[in-house]
Amino acid sequence: MLVLLPPSEGKAASGRGASLKPESLSLQGLAPARAAVLDELVELCQADEEKARTVLGLSVGLAGEVGKNAELRTAGTRPAGELYTGVLYDALDLASLEAGARRRAAASLLVFSGLWGAVRIGDRIPPYRCSMGVKLPGLGALGAYWRTPMETVLPEAAGSGLVLDLRSSAYAAAWKPKGEVASRTASVRVLHAQIVDGVEKRSVVSHFNKATKGRLVRDLLVAGARPEDPARLVETLRDLGYVVEAEAPARAGRPWSLDVVVTEIH
Repeated sequence: MLVLLPPSEGKAASGRGASLKPESLSLQGLAPARAAVLDELVELCQADEEKARTVLGLSVGLAGEVGKNAELRTAGTRPAGELYTGVLYDALDLASLEAGARRRAAASLLVFSGLWGAVRIGDRIPPYRCSMGVKLPGLGALGAYWRTPMETVLPEAAGSGLVLDLRSSAYAAAWKPKGEVASRTASVRVLHAQIVDGVEKRSVVSHFNKATKGRLVRDLLVAGARPEDPARLVETLRDLGYVVEAEAPARAGRPWSLDVVVTEIH
C-alpha cells in the first residue's frame, strides 16, 4: 500500500544534525527536478526578499521564512515525519507508534511537496516554505512542473498494490494516477454530516478533514492492514469503525472515490 499525503504549512522551527544530502533522499528519479527547484528557490530568496515573499505568497509576518529558504543547503535537517507538524500529522502522531507500525509507515507513506516533489517520512529535509501552488519565475507553476518527472517515478513507487490518495487538490495536480495504477487508487474525502431542521446536511470542514485523515492512516498502520485494492480498503475501514460510502469508477482506468462520513468534529 502506498499512501499519498499532503505536507503541512506547520513545520518544526528548525532542523537538527546534518545538512541536506540530496543524494540520500528517496525517489532518486526526482533528483534532477528537485535540484532545479532548490537552485531557483535559494537564488530567489538570497537575492530579493520582497520579491521572494511575493512569489511565495507570504505575509510580512512570515518574512523570516524567506531567510530559511536562503539557507536550505546548510540548514539542519529532520526526518520528514518529524518536520511536518500540521493537523493531519498531529493526528497521525508518528512518534507514538510502536516499532511495527513505524516500519509500515516508513514503507508506505509518501509526502508531496512543492520543493521536493515527494519524500518518504524518513527522508531528512530542512524546514522550508514552498507550496505546490507557487509559480517560480523560471520554472513556472510547480503543480504543472512536477507532472513530467512524476509520471515515471510514481508508478514505480506504487508497485502493484493499493494507492490511498489523501492529498489536497493542489498536490493532487502534481500526479494523477493513470490506467492500471488508477484502477487500484482510492481517493478519500471526509464529510461532516449533521441534522439541520430535520434534514441531513453534509460539508467538508478543513481542520476536521485533515484530522480524520491522520487518524485513518494511523488506524491502518496500527492494525497492520494491507488492503490490496479499493474494495478491500472499504471493507477494512468499515471493520475499523469508519462510515464509508464508496463509488466505483464508471470506466476502467479511473480511481475510486470514497467518502468517510463523520458526525462529530474533534
